[in-house]
Amino acid sequence: MTFRFVHSSDLHLGKRFGRFSGDLPGALREARHAAIGRLAEHARAHGAATVLLAGDTFDTETPAPQVRRQALAEMGHHTDIRFVILPGNHDSLQATQLWTTLRAEAPQNVSLAVEPHAMELALGVLLFPAPCTTRRAGRDLTEWMDGAPSADGTLRIGLAHGAVRSFSEEGDGLEVIAPDRARRAGLSYLALGDWHGGVEMDPRTRYSGTPEQDRFKHGRPGEALLVSLEGPDALPEVTALPTGRFAWHTLTLELLNGDDAVAGLEALLPEARQRRQSLLRIAATGRARLADRTALSEAIGNARPDFAYLDFDDQGLATECEAGDLDRIDRAGALREAADALLAESADTARSAEERAVAGAALARLYAYAQAMNP
Repeated sequence: MTFRFVHSSDLHLGKRFGRFSGDLPGALREARHAAIGRLAEHARAHGAATVLLAGDTFDTETPAPQVRRQALAEMGHHTDIRFVILPGNHDSLQATQLWTTLRAEAPQNVSLAVEPHAMELALGVLLFPAPCTTRRAGRDLTEWMDGAPSADGTLRIGLAHGAVRSFSEEGDGLEVIAPDRARRAGLSYLALGDWHGGVEMDPRTRYSGTPEQDRFKHGRPGEALLVSLEGPDALPEVTALPTGRFAWHTLTLELLNGDDAVAGLEALLPEARQRRQSLLRIAATGRARLADRTALSEAIGNARPDFAYLDFDDQGLATECEAGDLDRIDRAGALREAADALLAESADTARSAEERAVAGAALARLYAYAQAMNP
């Protein structure tokens, strides 16, 4: 017997993305909603009839009615695919109104894994869910799986949301999922959610990651996992499926004095047709002449409209400067005095690295201003 399913988590439908402005937050929210259809399409294309959502389907315990109902409508549209929704820490069972409403509104192909009891996914296939009861339950909610009975030859699949190690300095870590839970409970596969980048804990235990990136942290594209189980004792065959519409990149532009900063930037950027769907955070490091730094700043400004979002940090870029460079600002007077002072501050080792970087950046802006005024 072969049983295939798609493992996903952390859709965070309705996430506000308040750090961004303009049309971008709406576009990012729409991409997360559209991930539902992409998951269904992947399942259909690979002969799977089930999508397991391992928690945080919604970003809050009180999602807006349109977020909730539009999500259920999209799932209900894919009548040949069964969606199983597990409460996570963001949409835990503590939100009784949410789960009461979901029970009333869910279409027939949507199952709510709200009880720590076995659920039949197919003949000979049982799902053992560990729904989050609160944001921090204070105990390992997967522990019950160890003693859960099943007939010989049954495929046992666990579904849970949470960490396998504690990253908090507070508390005693009792809520941490045992990293060997799959072995202890005789699971063929343990589908985890909470970590937004895909991680293999062991051959039978994985975090799927989010199907649509929502931060620069993980450095992995949006994806889901296709899981194929051949039998209780066989190791699962797991394949990553691309699901992301937007790509989030953290890039470093390393420069040495004399490097062509603009050419270095162009080599770093994605190709033109990918930029509209890209969010970039670029940090420049090393050293650059004032003219190169000015040209780099202009190139960033020219490129920014091509991208969904582009953030540029040049505080790690030291400024190389010679007398002739300052002459291009002014040979005397107040501007030259300001330039001399900023240059001295940028090279003053008695100051902090941050203070030197601020002075260097200010000198570069002054240089760019002077060139704009006197082209």
